[in-house]
Amino acid sequence: MAINTEIERRFLVDGRGDKPWRECHSKVNIKQFYLDSAALEINQQSIAYSGFELVKITPEEHGILVSENNWTSRIRIADEDTILTMKGKRLRASATELEWKINSMSSMHNLEQLPHVVKTRYNKISNDGLMWEIDEFEGSLAGLILAEVELDSQDQVVEIPSWVGMELTGLGNWSNAALAKTLANASSLKK
Repeated sequence: MAINTEIERRFLVDGRGDKPWRECHSKVNIKQFYLDSAALEINQQSIAYSGFELVKITPEEHGILVSENNWTSRIRIADEDTILTMKGKRLRASATELEWKINSMSSMHNLEQLPHVVKTRYNKISNDGLMWEIDEFEGSLAGLILAEVELDSQDQVVEIPSWVGMELTGLGNWSNAALAKTLANASSLKK
């Protein structure tokens, strides 16, 4: 499990021309599923979803989780790894983030019914040594490309690559969770 304060800046990317981020350090295929908070159960020793135990937690982690109300919870499947992430409310570029590796998802059959996004993430080191994560979305979001860079402080100077466009930092409607929920709502309207 990892606890940290995530500090990141987020940007829109115009992918109609060259895609220099594809010449990258690494890339990973990602599916992110956003959990319904009403079905999330946080107790002294574990986090469960719809009765299925996802991870064990420590008393310290439990204290952090119950001290804040508005967690965004997701399950990320990135190539072979499955991670549960709990993100606190974002203040400007910062949010509390807790992560745990999930060892078994065999009992979670209905993940595809949850709001989710599918994307390929390119990890590219920029000229100033910072790691940029560039997400090319797939499915209903195909064509959307977002880039983010994690920082040590909100005031850290960043060299913005030429392929980066409008800054989206702090605009909640551009979060992956918001995009996934928008798609789920639009899909339900079609039925």
